[in-house]
Amino acid sequence: MKNAAPIDPPKNPKGGKTLIVGTQSADYALPSAALKDAGEDDLVYVSPGIYEDKVFIAERPIQLVGAGRDQVEIFCRRGGPLNLQKVPEGRVHGISFRYVGSDPYSPMNLLDSTCHITSCRATEGIQSGILVYGPESHVSLVGNEVCGNRESGIFVFAGARPYIRENLCFGNHHFGIAVRDAESRPDLVRNICRNNMLSGMLLFYFAEAMMLENDCHDNQQWGLVLTPDCKVTPSLDALAASNAFDQNPRGPWVELENPLKDIGR
Repeated sequence: MKNAAPIDPPKNPKGGKTLIVGTQSADYALPSAALKDAGEDDLVYVSPGIYEDKVFIAERPIQLVGAGRDQVEIFCRRGGPLNLQKVPEGRVHGISFRYVGSDPYSPMNLLDSTCHITSCRATEGIQSGILVYGPESHVSLVGNEVCGNRESGIFVFAGARPYIRENLCFGNHHFGIAVRDAESRPDLVRNICRNNMLSGMLLFYFAEAMMLENDCHDNQQWGLVLTPDCKVTPSLDALAASNAFDQNPRGPWVELENPLKDIGR
């Protein structure tokens, strides 16, 4: 974490209170404690620091804003540090989420939620960095950094339809972004997937995606891998004109019946 002077909390756009979390002389020592007391119109601001905590929010809005992902880290040893279930609105901004345990968890778990996750970081998951799942999941992921996870960076499945734009997914052990299952239909726009240990992006098991201006380069295999049952917009023939997939050692894209063969699945 970078050392920085204290940053003033942002204005609360919903007009409620602002609850301050900090390591010194703040209202709350942990984000979870502030969120427990926060009303639907209240904002929780996290001052620079490293916090061992687990944030779990279900069926209510969230406003959780950090001083910046290089200034604020929330880590957890027993489960993922951010868990949202059926969150109807809100935002999470400017925080690094890091999982430091040994069990199969992810730094961010987003189930059937419709909030905005912006300028955050998800790192060191035993699973993927960000899990987005459920048929009511319409979360927006914009400008995040997803790196160093043991599976993929962002994994969309179980019918989720998120908006995923301008995220940087690098150094993940599998893919930068992976999409699985019928009815899963993310919009993938201007994301960068680089230096991942398999390919930049994966679509499999009847997944669909709209893909525009994505840049997948310097991954270990292809830019994009998909199974023949998947659908993309624009069509495969037009993908090269609307995305940059060519700077990968095995080529820009490929259709495979078993894209997970290299990891024994």
